[in-house]
Amino acid sequence: MNTVKSIVAIIGRPNVGKSTLFNAITRRRKAIIDDIPGVTRDRNYMDVERDGKSFLLVDTGGFDTGSDSEMARMIREQAQMAIEEADAILFLMDGREGLHHTDIEITRMLQKINKPVFYTINKVESAELELNSTEFYQLGVEPLYTISAKNRVGINDLMDEVTGSLHDIPLKKNEGEETVVSVIGRPNVGKSSFVNRILGYERLLVSDQPGTTRDSIDTVFRYKHKTIRIIDTAGIRRKSRVSLRIEKYCIMEALRSIRNSSVCLLLIDASQGVTDQDQKLAAEIYEMGRACILVINKWDLIEKDNKTHDNYMSEVYAQLPFLDFAPALCVSALTGLRVRKVLDLIEEVEGIYEQKVSTSEFNKLLKTAFARNPLPRLGRGSVKIYYGTQDGTSPPSFVLFTNAPQDVPENYKRFLEREIRERFGFAGTPIRLFFKERPKRAKK
Repeated sequence: MNTVKSIVAIIGRPNVGKSTLFNAITRRRKAIIDDIPGVTRDRNYMDVERDGKSFLLVDTGGFDTGSDSEMARMIREQAQMAIEEADAILFLMDGREGLHHTDIEITRMLQKINKPVFYTINKVESAELELNSTEFYQLGVEPLYTISAKNRVGINDLMDEVTGSLHDIPLKKNEGEETVVSVIGRPNVGKSSFVNRILGYERLLVSDQPGTTRDSIDTVFRYKHKTIRIIDTAGIRRKSRVSLRIEKYCIMEALRSIRNSSVCLLLIDASQGVTDQDQKLAAEIYEMGRACILVINKWDLIEKDNKTHDNYMSEVYAQLPFLDFAPALCVSALTGLRVRKVLDLIEEVEGIYEQKVSTSEFNKLLKTAFARNPLPRLGRGSVKIYYGTQDGTSPPSFVLFTNAPQDVPENYKRFLEREIRERFGFAGTPIRLFFKERPKRAKK
C-alpha cells in the first residue's frame, strides 16, 4: 500500500527560533533567519527523511495572540491552518525570555486537539538557563524538551520522539509523481493572488505591499489525478535595490526555486509590460533549462479591441526572444479570468518537457533539414553532421555527431532547433543541442 507523508508543524510566538530549528532539522538554510520579529510570515514546507521515515516539516509565522494588527491576524490564521493540517506539532518557547502569557494561551489551545504535541524550550544554552526553564512546568504539560537550535543541542533526542509518533498514512491509489511548478515574477505582480485563485482559498498571505512573500512557499494539491507542488517565490527585486540581508536571501531562494522546479510560470504585469527585470528572470529560466509558461496577469486593466491581444503578445515575444517557445495566457488573478486554464497548460507542457524522440525519427528530420538548408562551407572543407540522437529529457537534449563541432555556426544551430521544435511539437520547453566529434572507427 502506498502512503502519503505525515506533516510536522513548528509553531510558537514570534522570534523564539522556529526558523533556526527548521534549518537545524532540515540541515540547510531554507527558512529566512533574521533578528526582526515576524520575518517568517507564511508557512514553509520542506521534505525531511529521518530514521527511515519521510515527512513534511512546516515552518510557520510567529503566533502572537496579543497583537491586533492585520498582519498578526493573518499570521495567526496561517499558523492555525498549519495546526489543522499537521499530524504532529512542535510548540517552541523561548528559554531566555522565560514563560510568556502567549505561551500559556497557545498551550491551552493545543490541549484541546487530539494530536501529538511536543512542548519544546529553545535557547537553553547553559546550566543556568536549564535551571530557569523549570518555570515552564507551570503549563501543566509533560514532557518538556530543552534544546538549543542554534547549537544543534538536544535536537536528535527531540526528533527521535517526533518521528516515533508518526504513522504511515495509506494512499488508496498511486496516481503518478508530482509536478513541481514555480511561480516567478517581480514584487507585486500578483503571484500570491494568482496562486490563491488557483487553489480557491487564501493559502498565501496577500498584501498590496511589495515583498509580502519573503520565502518561497510550497503547496501540494491534486488536479485531474495529478499531484502538483506549486511554489510561490519571493518577488525578486533589482540587485541595485536590494539593501537588506533578507532581500538578498530572497533572490537566492527564488533562483533555487527555479532550479528545483520542472515548469516555471513567469508572471508579467500586463499594465507595465515586459521590464528589464522580467527579461533577467526569463534568462535565468532559459539558462537553467526549465519549461516555461508566460502568464500575463492583470489583463482586466488593459483596454482592448480586436487586435489588442495579438499586438500585445508580439511585443512580449519581441522583448523575450529566447522564450519564443513558451506558450502564453492572459489572465486576471483578481477576477479569475483564464486562471484555471493554466493548470491544463502545465500538464501539457510537462508532458512535452519529458517527451522522447526515437533515433530513427530524429535522423529523418536531420536529413530533411539538411536538404532544405545545407550546412555552409568553411574554407576548403565543409562541416558535416553525420547523425544524432536524443540523450536526455527535462529539457529535451540531443547530441549531434560532426567532423567539426566548434565550426557549426550559431545561426545554423538556431535553424536546427526551430526545425526540431516544429517537427516534434516541443512547445513550452527549451531544447539543448550538443555537438560532438564522431568517434573514430577502430582499425581492423
